[in-house]
Amino acid sequence: MVMENKTSLPLYEKIWVKHTFSRVMDSFTLLLLFLLLAYRVSSYNNHNFSCFVAFLCESWFTITWITTMSTKWTPAHTKTFLDRLLLRVSDSELPALDMFVTTADPVLEPPIITVNTVLSLLALDYPANKLACYVSDDGCSTLTFYALVEAAKFAEIWVPFCKKYNVQCRAPFRYFCDEAMANNNDLPQFKHDWLKMKEEYEQLSSKIENAAQKSIPCQLMGEFAVFSQTQARNHPTIIRVTLTFIEGNRNIFGSEIRISNINDFVHTFSIKKNHIPLLPLALLKS
Repeated sequence: MVMENKTSLPLYEKIWVKHTFSRVMDSFTLLLLFLLLAYRVSSYNNHNFSCFVAFLCESWFTITWITTMSTKWTPAHTKTFLDRLLLRVSDSELPALDMFVTTADPVLEPPIITVNTVLSLLALDYPANKLACYVSDDGCSTLTFYALVEAAKFAEIWVPFCKKYNVQCRAPFRYFCDEAMANNNDLPQFKHDWLKMKEEYEQLSSKIENAAQKSIPCQLMGEFAVFSQTQARNHPTIIRVTLTFIEGNRNIFGSEIRISNINDFVHTFSIKKNHIPLLPLALLKS
């Protein structure tokens, strides 16, 4: 009976905002507009064409005022209860979720921003075996791939940390820039883990910054060897899986797949047109 009551709870609540004074002022303004229009109509025979144009303009203003006022007449805030969703739907019933991150220039879009975006997505409060993050890099940047490889290592400790302490702000750069977040948990182990995670993230940021200052971010060997013959505007399609789902660690993290789209001097596409045809390949690879 208790479970039935919990499942019947609403997933959201609409809280209406009282604004009596604003309603009175809006109604008074509308009354003045109607009086002005009534005056224009009653005295139309005594005025010229310019007054008729003024009447049309004032009529249009009145219509737009009514439209605008109607959208603000009953404002409300919506409060959601995400914790109640799993009471209605089990993990097995949740659909698979594919998330896409696009980037094209490591200078205009620093890799550390892409890394934080990917880390925050991988740490979502969602069944890990149903998460897949696709990073589409139109510039085929070795630096971006290097940053993602290092981020994948960091994700192995960052994602469990977020799940263990129910971290809501899951982008590391935003989370660690606010020292107050370190005091939100009273568990004695939390402070130790928080300091360790902050140190690990600073090391990750330092690695990426140091790599960005080099003409070649890393040695083009192993998984980086494919970038030795590529250029930003002349390269084949490259697909790499940098972080895969581990069956034995079901609730830890999902898959991260990086795609460098085909690009050459003959075929020039926008990012959206470019990466869409490659998605089935990425899905097959995963």
